[in-house]
Amino acid sequence: MITPQRFEELVSDALDEIPPRLTAAMDNVVVLVEDRDPADPSLLGLYEGVALTERTSDYGGVLPDRITIYREAILDICDTEEQVVEEVAITVVHEIAHHFGIDEATLHDLGWG
Repeated sequence: MITPQRFEELVSDALDEIPPRLTAAMDNVVVLVEDRDPADPSLLGLYEGVALTERTSDYGGVLPDRITIYREAILDICDTEEQVVEEVAITVVHEIAHHFGIDEATLHDLGWG
């Protein structure tokens, strides 16, 4: 079984794998781990905020965008730690892509759906 602490380490590891040029471009965003999304318990991750591509000159003074990774939902669909590692990485990349303004259809076309 993967402990909550180990799961958070896996999320941190996935973030460490993001190329430095991309992480440097991320702006006003926080990554969180929660058990489940209350509205959709099977949701693996969620991006909430204003994508970089939609920010205008009057953007400012707002709370950070939130990327939430849902631990229990990911554990539900994985049988091994290796699968968890892979699913966490995919979910982190998927939600970061939303921060950069990439939509669901494009992510699915790219294999990150």
